[in-house]
Amino acid sequence: MSFRTKIAETAKKKKTRIVLALDFPYQNPENRPTLLTKAQQVLEAVHPYICAVKINHHLTLPLGTFNGTQQLINNIHARGLPAIMDCKANDIGSTNQTIAEYYYAAGFDALIANPFVGWEEGLQPIFDVAHKQQRGVILLAYMSHKGAAEGYGQTIYNSETGRKTPQYVSFAKKALKWNADGVVVGATVPEKIAEIHEILGEKVPIYSPGIGAQGGAAETAVKAGARYLIVGREITLAQNPTEIAVKLSSLQTA
Repeated sequence: MSFRTKIAETAKKKKTRIVLALDFPYQNPENRPTLLTKAQQVLEAVHPYICAVKINHHLTLPLGTFNGTQQLINNIHARGLPAIMDCKANDIGSTNQTIAEYYYAAGFDALIANPFVGWEEGLQPIFDVAHKQQRGVILLAYMSHKGAAEGYGQTIYNSETGRKTPQYVSFAKKALKWNADGVVVGATVPEKIAEIHEILGEKVPIYSPGIGAQGGAAETAVKAGARYLIVGREITLAQNPTEIAVKLSSLQTA
């Protein structure tokens, strides 16, 4: 089963579009067991109300890819959820391929990559590995932080069409061309979600981070065209993660 089908079926079955981002602040590396325990506790508290889990560098670095992180992935899978690695792969092809092979070997079902590096000797090796292993690749189209406008929001010259176009529009079109399993568009820029959704339609789902802590609104993102909502600190740093997950899940339907 492909990653795109897996997460879609999970979302439909559980009636939720929430992707939990297991984001936690820096802790002394000596506290790694405590960090893993905290991640497991949050997962246990909210797994009935989410359709996937996203893990970033700031959890894999202290836990270790084939140590605590792999243990966490096994628990995510045990709860019937896919796991996404937010590594933002952004290097030359041979390095990208190795990165993908390691993360997929650890058990991740998909990873997030940056289309800035291009296709040939860039992201193509990741897609080749992913398709061979029935894993997913999600592309960044427009991130959720304010500085995203400096890169993803810049105007570029399209050598194929001879026209000027926003960078994020170019990336959305590449997602279609490359058959990506999703694109990331910040919930903080719902107008960009709507514009990119016009390009992608239902062919490539939109994942929207930035809910809550960064000011993005779940309902607004969904109305603009987001398929999945990535929620991190709003849940992980809450006194009652279950309460927040239930509330967010009730704002939308799968």
